[in-house]
Amino acid sequence: MQNESKRPIIDIRNLWTQFGRFIVHQEVNLKIMPGEIVSVVGGSGSGKTTLLRQMLGLQKPTRGSVKVFGVDINQADTDELQSLRNRWGMLFQHGALFSALTAFDNVALPMRELRAMPEELIRDAVLLKLHMVGIDPEQALKMPADLSGGMIKRVALARALALEPELLFLDEPTAGLDPNLSENFVELIRSLHQKMRLTVVMVTHDLDTLLALSTRIAVLADKQVIAYGKPDDVVAVQHPFIEQFFLGARGRRALEGMHAAPETG
Repeated sequence: MQNESKRPIIDIRNLWTQFGRFIVHQEVNLKIMPGEIVSVVGGSGSGKTTLLRQMLGLQKPTRGSVKVFGVDINQADTDELQSLRNRWGMLFQHGALFSALTAFDNVALPMRELRAMPEELIRDAVLLKLHMVGIDPEQALKMPADLSGGMIKRVALARALALEPELLFLDEPTAGLDPNLSENFVELIRSLHQKMRLTVVMVTHDLDTLLALSTRIAVLADKQVIAYGKPDDVVAVQHPFIEQFFLGARGRRALEGMHAAPETG
């Protein structure tokens, strides 16, 4: 039996996505190994969000396979799919909290849906998850409308981690946050990645977030993954999108910051 640590958490092979005559992906191949933080980047219309939705089983490719934890997500039955979904968490771009529920109840919802824990255990688990992301019990009773943008992100992250996932998906995790809050949120994700031994898949266009967190970067362009590797290796690939995205003024500043930062983990 293949060693679990050597088997990809996500294995995408020969993936095509086509809408009518418009081809979004053509022969996309991507393997994400346990413990990695992989960022998917690309220009507008490159299919980043579509690829993320395909990893989540929310959208089927035209052809090719998407395996998550060794299971072809498009061949899985309802029970298999639910079992897979209990093993990952998803942080949506704008938090996507339920406006009619308190912060506490938003985090409790995935636990209550499982119907496997008594309420007193759920209470303790929710408060623990909220504490992990820096939300105290008093804030836990607030409604989403009464929370700042940064707090909404933290509550949404606590909800994504509610079921102790092995895999965490992040869609533009620092979008809408000012630089200081963004930096704090990046540190929080880095810390949780290490403590919980998470594998992280992130879609982001924010260069500072991208370079601060990624162990590998997948670049989507020309309907394919044109580069996949460590940040320095990706930046060295000669392609117009890579030169524009990484080697402009903002990109160079972010790269300098990455090389100046101490190594983590």
